[in-house]
Amino acid sequence: MSAISVRDVEQLFHLGTRSVVHALRGTILEVAAGEFVAVMGPSGSGKTTLLNVIGCLARPTAGHIEIDGEDVTKLGDRALDRIRAGRVGFVFQGYSLIPTRTALENVMMAAEYAGLPRAERRERAVEMLERVGLADQAGQPASELSGGEQQRVAIARALVKGPRIVLADEPTGNLDSVSAEEIMVLIKELRADGQTIVMVTHDPRMAGYADRIVFLKDGRVVDETALR
Repeated sequence: MSAISVRDVEQLFHLGTRSVVHALRGTILEVAAGEFVAVMGPSGSGKTTLLNVIGCLARPTAGHIEIDGEDVTKLGDRALDRIRAGRVGFVFQGYSLIPTRTALENVMMAAEYAGLPRAERRERAVEMLERVGLADQAGQPASELSGGEQQRVAIARALVKGPRIVLADEPTGNLDSVSAEEIMVLIKELRADGQTIVMVTHDPRMAGYADRIVFLKDGRVVDETALR
């Protein structure tokens, strides 16, 4: 069974009363459990929109999306909230941390949102910061961390709830080349837990860490390359 199944998905955005943007056009994508897929394509090809509909951040205009065999396009808002909270982890280009909160607090907030018992939140957050190499920075406000360190906190936050799927949108886009390589090595190492990863990137070097590269153009999958 696929971890992610995208079938004939359409996504339209209305700009004003007459203009319509066709972000996804009958998109089809299958991602196996434990697979690491990089999604590439020119600006406006629908990469981020694809991540948003997979991650239940947006409802597609048409088509079906299955997560672990469950058709999430048929679910109500509360059910989608539960999927986002527990089964999907998100890593964004802009980190999306609360700058005045410490690294530990940022990770613990994600654990709280996922509904983890209070006794487990701190323990899990500390463990995740250790795994991403930031145990000594746990008490530092996010605003005082480097870009690479903030992205490590963002990865810990995404993984603290133990999601089956991790969606990453240009996770190295704001980093220098050395930090970017370190983040990609970290993402690969954390796959030992068996997560399925879908990552949008514009950088062929970062895509090279994946098992497979999928190419989008005009809202459609037009090609793919297996790397492993």
